[in-house]
Amino acid sequence: MTRSELDDLRFDAVRAWTSFVEHGDSAEQLVRPEILTSWTRSEAAISPDVTQAPLADESEIAAMWRDSPLQTAVERVESELRRTAEDGDLVLAVTDADTRILWTYGGRVMRRKAETVNFVPGGRWDDESVGTNALDMANRLATPSMVLSAEHYASIVHNWVCWAAPVFDPATGVKLGVIDLSTTWDRSHPIGLATARVLARLIETAMPTSRYHPSAEGADDTGDPGLVMTLLGTAETRLDGQRLLLNRRQTEVLALLAMHPQGLSLEQLHAMVYGDQAVTFSTLKAEVSHLRQALGGQLSSRPYRLQMPVATDVDHVLALLRRGHVGAAVDAYGGDLLPGTNSPALNELAEYVAVAVREALLANPEPDAVVRYSELAPYDAEVIEVCLASLGGRAHPVVPLLKGRLAVAVR
Repeated sequence: MTRSELDDLRFDAVRAWTSFVEHGDSAEQLVRPEILTSWTRSEAAISPDVTQAPLADESEIAAMWRDSPLQTAVERVESELRRTAEDGDLVLAVTDADTRILWTYGGRVMRRKAETVNFVPGGRWDDESVGTNALDMANRLATPSMVLSAEHYASIVHNWVCWAAPVFDPATGVKLGVIDLSTTWDRSHPIGLATARVLARLIETAMPTSRYHPSAEGADDTGDPGLVMTLLGTAETRLDGQRLLLNRRQTEVLALLAMHPQGLSLEQLHAMVYGDQAVTFSTLKAEVSHLRQALGGQLSSRPYRLQMPVATDVDHVLALLRRGHVGAAVDAYGGDLLPGTNSPALNELAEYVAVAVREALLANPEPDAVVRYSELAPYDAEVIEVCLASLGGRAHPVVPLLKGRLAVAVR
């Protein structure tokens, strides 16, 4: 982005802020809806002339940080976080779910600026305490957010640009807080928001696994070599027996690479993951970069290709069906492939696998396999009816179960 383009963005932000704050006019056509909503919240709670963020109790914040899984994760990747701050002369902050800062690290210039406005551990950066900012928006909206110059409600940070991304508990999906990157507005760069996303994922990957697996780490090691992916019903990825903590999009990208051992170009992978969604290539590159780190570098570029043994339950189920082992295929079939995915390629694959399993049962309705299938697809009456018809009234232990399922399916 050129300096002229940045000047234009800043001018538009100042014009909207002046209209809303100083003249009391509506800024509905001048700023993004989420900014206007936050301005309205801020206006009801604080003055735009606030000089610094209020501070929470120092001992309370120290105790929270000491007991938080975020502390362990940040310590594990702190060298990378510090390098990012120093290279870009940024100040980085990690907050809790109430937008109270728990940890910061700053480059030379921004560190001094941050201290003057209490952008420090203990600083309360929710919009009702210090006005519109990216930390609050990312926390409230649970989505990466950017706030530039006078888009901030408080004039003390009109010289800043901030990018923030939420950090989630990889096991439960609970939002733990956000990571924020801030610098002066004239240093704004389109890659800022993508960098915030990458750092958030980096912290998530570094979360202590003992929180999710009460047993010792060794007990959670399957011993399977290479990459093993479970995609049907419940998603889980393991590398050399150890579980990888990936978000949904990273799992989708990795699944597509696993299904295409010959590799995929950036353009092919983008189309398979996002379809016609307006998502930049840089967003996908950021996800691939995270995966490469999680895989210990075993993901090549041009094309993107996994460089390790790969096994998926999808391939296993389809191989069993090809050999006519319907019962074993249904036992291995855990349900729909990544339910809720919006990847067009994975949706097509999900339909293919589901139809293949169903058609195999219609052609060879093994009673025990049909019972198992009916637990996953309880409203598929046709498969149950075909199975009962194939028994021709003969006694079989599963008949009562199938008739019970059929009664529910046709109700």
